[in-house]
Amino acid sequence: MRIVTRPDFDGVVCAVLLELAEHITEPIKWIEPGDVQQGAVEIKNGDIMANLPHDERCSVWFDHHVSNTPALKTAGAFRLAPSAAGIVYKYYREKGLLKRDFDELVAQTDIIDAARLTEDQVVNFQNYPYILLSMTVKNRDESDPPYWNRLVSLLKSMGINDVMEDKEVKKRAACVREENMVFERHLRKYTKTRAGITITDFRDLDTVPMGNRFLVYHLFPDTIAGITIRKKNRDNKHILLSVGKSIFNNKSQVNIGRLLSNYNGGGHDGAGGCTLDVESADADIREIINIMVENRKNQD
Repeated sequence: MRIVTRPDFDGVVCAVLLELAEHITEPIKWIEPGDVQQGAVEIKNGDIMANLPHDERCSVWFDHHVSNTPALKTAGAFRLAPSAAGIVYKYYREKGLLKRDFDELVAQTDIIDAARLTEDQVVNFQNYPYILLSMTVKNRDESDPPYWNRLVSLLKSMGINDVMEDKEVKKRAACVREENMVFERHLRKYTKTRAGITITDFRDLDTVPMGNRFLVYHLFPDTIAGITIRKKNRDNKHILLSVGKSIFNNKSQVNIGRLLSNYNGGGHDGAGGCTLDVESADADIREIINIMVENRKNQD
């Protein structure tokens, strides 16, 4: 039996719970949603998928994204919720298969994945250990999967204060603080606004800085939603698009997950992403921006 999940904080916490509740016999398979949507990964009988689009070959599936409602009935659970981890937690607690209390960890995962953050939590994230820890979960190179596995092991047996004292966690947390300062400078340089929509275009950069994805809503307080554009890799064949509603301004009515499902992507009501072919990317981006702008006009 194998866990197949996404390398973000919600996916990490799903893996923590599943490893304790199920008899897992294989290493965790970490994949991105696009890998499932494009059929780029083998899913097999016995796999437990969490926080990912549905694949009919898996045996158990847990998810909470509005764009991922399955066509087929599969064991597990699906509902719209703040996090997939919360769904996994409730499922196994009701079955009596989780003996330890993970209420705090799951509640914090709900807050982080649903972006229910205050402005202070965005600006001063270093003062909030769960938020800082979540920001250390990145998918950049071959050093990352061992770190995700390390976090699963730590969170299974330690409280948050002890986890934050782990040598590797401390190292990555320090990098997050440094990277966020660079990220802020790049946001200011590469972001334009149109009718309340921020458009951050990093396509000119070979290396895109990483940082707090909600910072743009603090820097541009009048925005109702933001779009970030970047190259997927150096082969220049694909463009990655991330779209989100401002967590401080609730005027946007567009369901982001449903909107991006029309572009082979998906997500939540408030945030999502998709991968575009470079040849059609500009036209697709204009179309998405126009939909967002029209939504703003309907608000006025």
